[in-house]
Amino acid sequence: MVLIGYLLSPLCWWNDLIFNLPIAYGFGRLIACLHADFFLPAAMVGYWLSNLVGILLMQFGTKELIGGEKEERHWQKELRNVLLSSTVYTLVILALLHFEVLEMPLLSSIATFSP
Repeated sequence: MVLIGYLLSPLCWWNDLIFNLPIAYGFGRLIACLHADFFLPAAMVGYWLSNLVGILLMQFGTKELIGGEKEERHWQKELRNVLLSSTVYTLVILALLHFEVLEMPLLSSIATFSP
């Protein structure tokens, strides 16, 4: 669980090309079947969800590995913390893109994509 989570998480520097972007693209294509304009927003949501699942898998897998004594888990608190950290990470990336600190030259060609 930890390894799969690491591969999906934003902590792995090369994972986007191999895992997260294909997942996001597939999610975007699936949702774009409803309406072509939904592709880019759905792809962004798919990317965010793949990172979120990665963080969750790493967190839960690590707790299982080093858990030692069994204690009551606070699922709601853990989920809230992961959602918050993943959302902050996503907003930082979006801000960096918006202020052109990061460049994504392919984003303009994907935004005009119609399945």
